[in-house]
Amino acid sequence: MRGGTSRGPFFLASDLPADPALRDSVLLAAMGSPHAYQVDGIGGATPFTSKVAIISPSRRPGIDVDYLFAQVLVKERRVDTRPNCGNILGAVGPFAIDAGLVAPQGEETTVRIYNVNTQAQIDAIVQTPGCAVTYAGDTAIDGVPGTAAPVKLNFRSAVGSITGKLLPTGRPLDVIDGIEVSCVDVAMPMVLFPARQLGKTGHESAEELDADTELIARMEAIRRQAGELMGLGDVSGSVVPKIGLLAEPRRGGTISSRYFVPYSCHRAHAVTGALCVASACAVPGTIAARLSGLDSRPPQGVVRIEHPSGTISIDLDVDLVGAAPAIRRAAVIRTARRLFEGSVLIPREIWAGTQARHRHEHEHEHA
Repeated sequence: MRGGTSRGPFFLASDLPADPALRDSVLLAAMGSPHAYQVDGIGGATPFTSKVAIISPSRRPGIDVDYLFAQVLVKERRVDTRPNCGNILGAVGPFAIDAGLVAPQGEETTVRIYNVNTQAQIDAIVQTPGCAVTYAGDTAIDGVPGTAAPVKLNFRSAVGSITGKLLPTGRPLDVIDGIEVSCVDVAMPMVLFPARQLGKTGHESAEELDADTELIARMEAIRRQAGELMGLGDVSGSVVPKIGLLAEPRRGGTISSRYFVPYSCHRAHAVTGALCVASACAVPGTIAARLSGLDSRPPQGVVRIEHPSGTISIDLDVDLVGAAPAIRRAAVIRTARRLFEGSVLIPREIWAGTQARHRHEHEHEHA
């Protein structure tokens, strides 16, 4: 399915191995990793098209389905289930209804989703005229061609998604290697940089930023140190925290953001990252609040984030300055499309765990 500006296969948890290590081996085989073109699988050879959603009926009170997101790295034999993906999340509600996990309720159906990665609840409002999901509509989102039916996502509990804290370092501003950064955790832990301090305008294209290997290396060095300060430990092998390169807006928005995942720049913007950047605008003293001009008047209502492909808007109602930071509403509109359905074939020795066992024995011999 396509969800927002991302794409990936959706699996029922019951169709995958229960053992996490074996499950990850199966996902690597399905996507064709590790290989730059994922030629031996169904991955799209970019971080945005090498994503997986694993869905199951939920046993949690007030929740319809559990959603586990898996980022399958393209060039590494690794699956990361620490982050969430808000774009892929946009397709979870429609999938759950199509798969018979949630009964349609009328013209619109609310699917209550629990994100296993971040332990957050999200309500997805799906268009179901005639008690069936419709994917056709007139909603356009930047970064996706054409139009489709809207899927409204309301993030109910996103503060401290992984670190447990709005400001994981305890401060709105830190200085690492001479660069000011803000470490914020709303929906996705992020390290926010002011573009100018890194010699950038913050309005470059994704391709221009990806070509600047010195910039990528410098931000990565700071990201790793920030990860330690945020209580995440050694993040050199993780895609969390993400990076936001921020600047003043140029096209009538609230702020400009270039979102890194974290080793390449997103061609548009991740939803969870947009929630974090928008919320950071409401936290006095952060890089985002300063660049958006909202340091003295935290935003309520729509925050518009400019990105390489256009703009993403977050409808924000928050209280992030009190003793108990809370998000009353953080809503975004995405679209989704069901692309194909069927079976992906996994080599027998991988499904049986033979390769995983041989690799473990080999590593043990050389330990």
